[in-house]
Amino acid sequence: MPNHLSVLGIIHTAISIIALLVAYYALYRSGKLDPATGPGRTYILLTILTCVTGFPIMKTGHLTAGHFTAIIILVLLPIGIYAHRIFGKAAKYVQVIVMSTTLFLSMVPAIVETLTRLPISSPIATGPNDPIIQNGLLILFILYIAGVIYQVIKIKKRGKTTPPQATPSGA
Repeated sequence: MPNHLSVLGIIHTAISIIALLVAYYALYRSGKLDPATGPGRTYILLTILTCVTGFPIMKTGHLTAGHFTAIIILVLLPIGIYAHRIFGKAAKYVQVIVMSTTLFLSMVPAIVETLTRLPISSPIATGPNDPIIQNGLLILFILYIAGVIYQVIKIKKRGKTTPPQATPSGA
């Protein structure tokens, strides 16, 4: 069977699916992947586990694009988590862009692996260069850009409607 998954592969896949579901729940609930919320923290934890469990999986015998994607995600997550400490006034924007990028990058192997493995008897795509995968990734990229733009606009609008903070008397 060409689509056989190892036990680690099954665990990795299950964790990654749950991470993606939590991410979409967080986006639905609050419009962003916020590390300060329960869903945001759960997404981060599950995404780290997904990345770590993916490292030993090497069906080609060497590192693949998926491994490098996991490394990039693991670098981006702390930036998203600690953006408020690093980027000052731009922190909200940086956090939205970085956390959205981790979700986008997580979706790339999800699309490729799903379309090259399912249905088991006759997968939809033959490989990452298959036109259906390339089109799927293009659509994903467009959704990512649109989602980031939407979130940035929401942050800007929220900033304009928030009244300025009153300064204490005598200051």
